[in-house]
Amino acid sequence: MKLLNDKRFYKFLIPSLIGAFLFVTPINQDGSLTIPIAVAANAMLDLMGDNTLTIIWALITLSGIITIIHKFIGIGFIKSNPKLNNLFSVKGFWFVIRMLGLVFANMIYFSLGPDFIIGDATGGMVINDLIPILVCVFFLAGLLLSLLLNYGLLDFFGALLIKLMRPVFNLPGRSALDCVASWLGDGSIGVLLTSKQYEEGFYSKREATVIATTFSAVSITFSLVVISEVGLEHMFLPFYLVVSLAGIVAAIIVPKLPPLSRVPDSYYTETPHREDIPAGTSSVKYGIDLALKKADKSPTVAAFLKEGMENIFEMWFGTLPVILAMGTLALIIAEFTPFFRILGVPFIPLFKLLAIPEAAAASQTVVIGFADMFLPSVIAAGFESEMTKFVVAATSVTQLIYMSEIGSIIMGSKIPVSLKNLFIIFLERTIVTLPVIALFAHLIF
Repeated sequence: MKLLNDKRFYKFLIPSLIGAFLFVTPINQDGSLTIPIAVAANAMLDLMGDNTLTIIWALITLSGIITIIHKFIGIGFIKSNPKLNNLFSVKGFWFVIRMLGLVFANMIYFSLGPDFIIGDATGGMVINDLIPILVCVFFLAGLLLSLLLNYGLLDFFGALLIKLMRPVFNLPGRSALDCVASWLGDGSIGVLLTSKQYEEGFYSKREATVIATTFSAVSITFSLVVISEVGLEHMFLPFYLVVSLAGIVAAIIVPKLPPLSRVPDSYYTETPHREDIPAGTSSVKYGIDLALKKADKSPTVAAFLKEGMENIFEMWFGTLPVILAMGTLALIIAEFTPFFRILGVPFIPLFKLLAIPEAAAASQTVVIGFADMFLPSVIAAGFESEMTKFVVAATSVTQLIYMSEIGSIIMGSKIPVSLKNLFIIFLERTIVTLPVIALFAHLIF
C-alpha cells in the first residue's frame, strides 16, 4: 500500500506500460506476430506514399550539405549545440562515407550514373526497399524510446533478469529486452536501444558490442519472409526453433572468442551504472527501488520531446547516409564481383563434412550474407535439395550481421566496432551456428 501512495510509482508505471506495449508486446497483424511500433512504422510508410523516395533523398542530401558547410565554414547554432556539433563534425573515413551517401542518393534519385550503382539489385534496392521503413522506425523509436529508457522500466527488468543474463551471457539483465524488441519488432530497434544504453553508461564497450552483434535478432516476420523465399514456409515452426537454438549457442560461444573477448569493459560515460543486487535484497525490491529513483529524475514533456527530436536527427542525418553508402557498396561487391563466392570456397569442405547436399553451390551463399541477409535465400531458391534450402535460410538468419542494414546501423552508432571486426564476428557466428543447424536439418529431413 505504501508503494501505491508514492507518486514516483505512477511516474514509473504509466509511461513504462505504454513503452512496454509499444516496443515489446506481441500483437497479431494479418496473421503475423509483430509489435505496435512496427505497425505504426508501416502505417507511417503508407502515409508517405509516393513521396517516400523524395523524403529519403532530401534527408541524406541535407545531411551531406550541412556537413560540408559546417566542416569548411562553420555554422553558429550547430557549434553551440554539443549534440548537433558532434553529429555534423565527422572526419576521415566517416566524412567520406557520408559524402558517398550524398552522391549515391542523388545518382539514384535523378537516375544518373551506371546501373551497377543505381540499379534495383544495388543502390536502388537499398534506397527503395530497405531505407523507407527505417526512416519510419527511426522517427518513432527515436521519439518514443525514452518511454523504455527514462522512466524505470529497463532498470526494473534489469534487476529481475540479472540472475539469468549474468551467469549465462555475462551481460546486464536489461539486455534481454533488447533481444525481445528485435525478435518481435526489428533488429534495428534493438541496435538503437543498445546504442542509447551504451551512451548513457548502462553498458560497457564490451557489453554494447556483444549485445548489438549477438542479441539484435532478426524479427519473426522477416524470418518468415526468408523461409518463404526458398519455398519452405510450411516448415516455419521447426525453422524458427532451430534458428533460436543456434542463436543461443552463438550468443554463449562467440562473445568468448576474439575480437569480442578483447573489447574492454570501459564505459562511454564517466559515471557508469552497474546492476549489482545488494546482499540481503530481493531482485524485485531492488528493481522497484531502481525504477522509482529513475522515475523521480524523469524528463518533463518538453525535455522528452527535445531528446526525441535529437535522437531522430542523429539517426536520420547520421545513420541513413551510412546505410545507403555501405549497403550499396556491399551489394555492388556481391552482385558484380566474385569476391564473396571466392571467400565461400573454404566452406565447401565444411558443408561436405556436415553431409549437406549441393555443398559447392551452398558454399557460395555463406559469405554473401554479409552484404545482405536476403541474398543467400534468393540464391538457394534455385537449389534442388530441401535440406540445403533449409540450412542456407537458417544460417543466413543466424549470421545476424549484414551491411545493407544492421551492420551499417551498428557502424553509424556510437558502439565501438570496426568493419573488420564485424566481418570476423559474422564468420564466427557462421562457423558456430552452421553445425547446429545441419544437425537438426538431418533430424528433420
